[in-house]
Amino acid sequence: MAHSALIVWGGWDGHEPEKVARLFEQILLGEGFEVEVANTLDAFADEENVLRQSLLVPIFTMSEISGPQRDPVLKAVKDHGIGIAGCHGGMCDAFRNDTEWQFMTGGQWVAHPGNDGVKYTINIDRNNPHPITNGIPDFEVASEQYYLHTDPGNDVLATTDFPTTGVDGPHVANVCKMPQVWTKMYGSGRVFYNALGHHADILEAEHPKELMRRGFLWAAKGVGL
Repeated sequence: MAHSALIVWGGWDGHEPEKVARLFEQILLGEGFEVEVANTLDAFADEENVLRQSLLVPIFTMSEISGPQRDPVLKAVKDHGIGIAGCHGGMCDAFRNDTEWQFMTGGQWVAHPGNDGVKYTINIDRNNPHPITNGIPDFEVASEQYYLHTDPGNDVLATTDFPTTGVDGPHVANVCKMPQVWTKMYGSGRVFYNALGHHADILEAEHPKELMRRGFLWAAKGVGL
């Protein structure tokens, strides 16, 4: 029996949600998944279809979600062990007014000092070995560097250092290692998040793409990594 994934994209066009959705579709097809791609949150309202999936992939930034659209997702992950995985604002800046969504996903974007084009390093946590990050080196990107409010229960796999040289702002007095890649459980379901992905080309690069591929496999119900 093939594993199945539902990708739902939309929201702010600046994050290139359709391009990201097609990239993720190709990754999952390459792993043998049956993949459904929808560009409306109403796809999440179809509880029967949602509960048939192995993996849910939201790519929906700066939007609002209704209870009938959200609740089947919460039920699928919490009660049925269906995985959820995503990136950047498409998962952790999706619905700013929905705290239960944030409780499930493990974080919420609050700032990206310096905006797009900031050069920074993703540091893999060598003290926390995990199949998602095994063998992946630290790597540099030039993109938005996400400052997030995060769940202390997350299993953090990679961080980035704040502040970054040359980027001013009120955050500069707060030296920290900001979580950028994590996993967590929400009830019986696995959750994976990667803060990279402002544009599709960031995710097309070798290491971010591999993190997403492994994250999908780790999170998907009945698949594992």
